Amino acid sequence: MIPADAPYQGIFLKSILTAFFLLIFIWPVHGQKLNAPYQLNIKKAPSPIIIDGILDEKAWQEAEVATDFHMVSPMDTSHALLRTDVRMTYDDEYLYIIAVCYRSGSGPNVVQSLRRDFSFGRNDNFLVFIDPFDDQMNGFSFGANAAGAQWDGLMYNGGSVNLSWDNKWLSKVKNYDDKWIFEAAIPFKSLRYNDDITKWGINFSRFDVTSTERSSWAPVPRQFPTAALAYTGSLIWDTPPPSTGTNISLIPYTLGGYSRDFQFSDSHTYRGDIGLDAKIGVSSSLNLDLTINPDFSQVEVDEQVIDLDRYELFFPERRQFFLENEDIFANFGNQNIRPFFSRRIGLESPIDFGARMSGQINRDWRMGIMNMQTRGVDQPHHPSQNFSVISLKRRVSSRSNIGMIFVNKQSLSLETDPETDDSEYSAFDRNAGIEYNLASSNDLWNGNVMLLNSFSPGISGRTASHAASMRYSDGNWNINWAHEYVGRDYSAEVGFVPRRGYIRFNPQISYLHFPGGSRVLNHGPSIIASNYFDESFQITDYEIRMTYNVNFRSGSSVKGWIFNTFAELLNPFDPTNISGFTLDPGTRHDWKSYGAAYSSKAQSLFTYNISMQYGGFYAEGTRFYFASELGYRFQPYVNVAINTSYNRLQLPELWGRSDFWLTGTRLDITFTNNLYLTTFTQYNEQLENVNINTRFQWRFQPASDLFIVYTDNYLPNSFSVKNRALVFKFTYWWNV
Repeated sequence: MIPADAPYQGIFLKSILTAFFLLIFIWPVHGQKLNAPYQLNIKKAPSPIIIDGILDEKAWQEAEVATDFHMVSPMDTSHALLRTDVRMTYDDEYLYIIAVCYRSGSGPNVVQSLRRDFSFGRNDNFLVFIDPFDDQMNGFSFGANAAGAQWDGLMYNGGSVNLSWDNKWLSKVKNYDDKWIFEAAIPFKSLRYNDDITKWGINFSRFDVTSTERSSWAPVPRQFPTAALAYTGSLIWDTPPPSTGTNISLIPYTLGGYSRDFQFSDSHTYRGDIGLDAKIGVSSSLNLDLTINPDFSQVEVDEQVIDLDRYELFFPERRQFFLENEDIFANFGNQNIRPFFSRRIGLESPIDFGARMSGQINRDWRMGIMNMQTRGVDQPHHPSQNFSVISLKRRVSSRSNIGMIFVNKQSLSLETDPETDDSEYSAFDRNAGIEYNLASSNDLWNGNVMLLNSFSPGISGRTASHAASMRYSDGNWNINWAHEYVGRDYSAEVGFVPRRGYIRFNPQISYLHFPGGSRVLNHGPSIIASNYFDESFQITDYEIRMTYNVNFRSGSSVKGWIFNTFAELLNPFDPTNISGFTLDPGTRHDWKSYGAAYSSKAQSLFTYNISMQYGGFYAEGTRFYFASELGYRFQPYVNVAINTSYNRLQLPELWGRSDFWLTGTRLDITFTNNLYLTTFTQYNEQLENVNINTRFQWRFQPASDLFIVYTDNYLPNSFSVKNRALVFKFTYWWNV
């Protein structure tokens, strides 16, 4: 007889073997940086520079030029057709960059709007990727589109950019008949670096929508984004970059608002509040963030979805306080096993205060420490809680690292039921884990192995979770293996773990063929399998997805797919998520689905994306799904988008037919680069709600804003108001 804990013990044996297998790959990743010969020398400016988009200062005439860009796509075997020249210099306060982007014809530039942090593929743009520690994993990105809209973000995982991060810097774009020029001044106080490192990683990226040419100064293979830090060249300083000195920023806010609940209590509330964020440079590479009574009312609302899933949906963090060096905390684990998810903090009660220290200790060590305190709420009762996170990462080769994390949620002043002596909330919930992240020097191999264990009062047994993955991508082939295990007693109250008590295997393979000299850029198939087992290795779910993708040189694309799905319900489940009728645990359901999607080219003023799917569903039912996104721009000032999705479910008579419409309209008016008006409307038939959110933003100085936010929620049939709110918020960024 197999012992009851045999599968559990086997998982840990496999974990150790997997870790050993991955560590074998550490040895070959040492070596010279791939694009080491690409070097740009930077020297101090001999005279002042005015940010005006004009290449006329003496410093620019004397600066070394990065030119002869390489094409990344459509092909990566030649120099770029469009010429781009880049120069850099600095003084005691700013890092300066100027890029001259030559055009191929007399037609207008393609830009979506003047909105900050634009969509890369829908705008003519220039970007710079800066890796101050030259660790090829983390850094900063700055840039602009051809109309001057700014782009800034934090770089993590060797090539991803978090655009929710904003900082204080200056830029200007000036258009000419044959070119456009981007000029910027980035304060050293906005960067994190060691002032004794004189070689930074650097690369420059250019995208032209009309020609669909993507290019970079240091060459990047076409299967990778131009942001891939494994392929940066080097910025060579003539002397060590200047010290930031005292680096303290205070960001106070004041807020006033009014809200009214029409649906339940018919009450209204007036708000008046103040709060403060502070950024303190502990060193030039380590930052302390403090917050007192934070408010996030200006953050854009989440886009709603029709929820037909059995498990919780994930929505990303948008609150500014949590974003700098977010990857140190939030990227531990994978998309299904996250021991820390910052949106859990302040979800049910407001935050009183908090602190985060994060950044690079040196080239090999990164750290993050966070402590947040929330307020207790009387009606309904919710105790005050303290959240603490400690994360540490150690580089073990050129681009790989070992990380550790500890997460603690502590409930204070708990109320217990006098009859049972139990509380609705746990006294504490803790997680501790270790992970190894592999990234080869050429980025062809990427992998991860992770082990976690949770600690909660009165809970023992299978409290561990584990995941491992390995990916190979060479431009044609993309092969990935991943598996996960989450024990049935594992708990992550401050994390995102939608499912427990399972083992999952998730292999993927795809191939792209590049036919030279045709309208088709590439095409090829992909197969993805997701198989779930219980802890006794009895299969409970699987989905096999076969897709064929065709990408055209114009930028449009089409794909078709087939799904084969099986699910054995472990808990009662309502397939409509609103009827109240449920399918029984243990019932088994399987079906096939077929679908197709098409995306238009981005250079057109009118753009559209359409997808549809038809097939089976739970209880031998059927599901038809249709989604579209229609957009039109009056560039660069007005952008209109309409998103629609429709689900038709045909189920047995207990449910019958259900039709769910979800329609969203978005109107973006960018009067200038610093004055925006966004109106976002969502009609969700499943939730019986119409939401209107209007946000006005005036950025009167860099990183300083006035927000006016108006929100309405209606019943769709009668259009009677559920609730309404109006908020005025003023923030000011002050460098001490």
